[in-house]
Amino acid sequence: MMNTKRFLGSSGFSLILTGIIVGLVLAFGFDQTHHTQAMPVANLKSNINSPDIAAAKQLSNVFAGVSEQVNPSVVTIFTETDVKASRQMVEQSPFGQFFGDDFFKRFFEVPAPGRNYKQHGLGSGVIVDADGMVLTNNHVVDDADHIKVRLMDGREFDAKVKGRDARTDLAVLTIDAKNLSPLKLGDSDRIRVGDWVLAIGSPLNPQLEHTVTAGIVSAKGRSGVGLTQYEDYIQTDAAINPGNSGGALVNLDGELVGINSAIATQNGGFMGIGFAIPVNLAKKVVNDINATGKVVRGWLGVSIQNVTPELAKAMDLNVSKGVIVSKVQKDSPAEKAGLKEEDVIVQFNGKDLSNSVELSTWVASRSPESNIDLKVLRDGKPMNVTVKLGELTSQVQKQGEDKSRFENIGMQVADITPELAREFQLPDKQTGVIVIAVDPNGVAAQFGIQEGDIIVKVNRQKMESVGDFEEQLSHTRPGENILFYIHRDDGNLFIAFPLPEK
Repeated sequence: MMNTKRFLGSSGFSLILTGIIVGLVLAFGFDQTHHTQAMPVANLKSNINSPDIAAAKQLSNVFAGVSEQVNPSVVTIFTETDVKASRQMVEQSPFGQFFGDDFFKRFFEVPAPGRNYKQHGLGSGVIVDADGMVLTNNHVVDDADHIKVRLMDGREFDAKVKGRDARTDLAVLTIDAKNLSPLKLGDSDRIRVGDWVLAIGSPLNPQLEHTVTAGIVSAKGRSGVGLTQYEDYIQTDAAINPGNSGGALVNLDGELVGINSAIATQNGGFMGIGFAIPVNLAKKVVNDINATGKVVRGWLGVSIQNVTPELAKAMDLNVSKGVIVSKVQKDSPAEKAGLKEEDVIVQFNGKDLSNSVELSTWVASRSPESNIDLKVLRDGKPMNVTVKLGELTSQVQKQGEDKSRFENIGMQVADITPELAREFQLPDKQTGVIVIAVDPNGVAAQFGIQEGDIIVKVNRQKMESVGDFEEQLSHTRPGENILFYIHRDDGNLFIAFPLPEK
């Protein structure tokens, strides 16, 4: 089942992936009552400036021309998933979240718990190859048992997943069709804040497929949104809604610059803030899947954290942005290039670096063996470091993950990542370290620590990372009590027990 993901902050603001629509809603329909009101002729003025009208018509012609050119390259995607009905079906659906159980009970017949039924979803995609290759969001097709693609001319094809990448939320499909109209791929690095863009897709209902909306690029390089591990979103105010996921964001040259993916909203609908994956990031995913069936990523080999005002003051830094190297992996590209702990990375290939998600995304979007140039502050002095990247294999990733296993306590903890936050449905901006495994025969389980617990403090010291956790335990001798302050579900609790012998 494809679950629309929703992330609520303290202000009630949410982020919603825009590809999924519950199949029952598709049958509900829309009120399409027409309202017209004639304007009195006497109110029409003759002082409209002709050059202004000409300029407006010129822009209108550009929008119309681009729409005609690129619309045949956008497709509508239908998915079908076999699921068992449960109460969670309502609670986790976008409409259940925003309207509550009464909405469903009033308008829809919900299957009894435990009964099998078919869940339908709606999304969009972009033709990127004339021989039937379609690019879309991973969350549009994730867990789908059957996928169908409809072209603008009405033809429908069964689709297969050629490859997917959950870390960027992209997927590549193939259909048995030839001589299609692929969309030209642009250069997302060249677009500017304020540039006009068009969003094309199938919002809300199949009857609204190939909807075109216009807006501008309102921001670039949005990261830390919390939707995927690697984030470098284009932000736009071109209207996109659920069902637009996987659709095209194009410039006025008719080139694909982004894949529409998510919206920020308080009511489940468009509120002027949408996010698209840059096409330059998508290019690598498509090329890698085509060549090897998987995505190959660059590897730097460091543990990093954001520069905060508190850290900047404590470390006497004269910067407010960047990332601090907290650990350098042994025999990693970073170590070979001379990076050290406490180095502050402020630029990547000449681009200012804001946070750790940006650095991770930019490194991962490069191929192994490629060189990157980093501007680093060491002891307050700037220096340049060139690193030849390695390959991020599962083995090196496991070695470098910010998690620790404490065998004598019987549990494993990890830093809170966007993926773990989604998996454990954590509150927005939750701090601490998360318990990802508990030995049922260990002392932690004996005293009530559970998988998914957030350890906010240890011995009254605030936890920001696994490193903080390890340091606090290193100061505790066997036999001494450890005091844990834990966040669980909607409450907090204290748990204490003596540290056992190793």
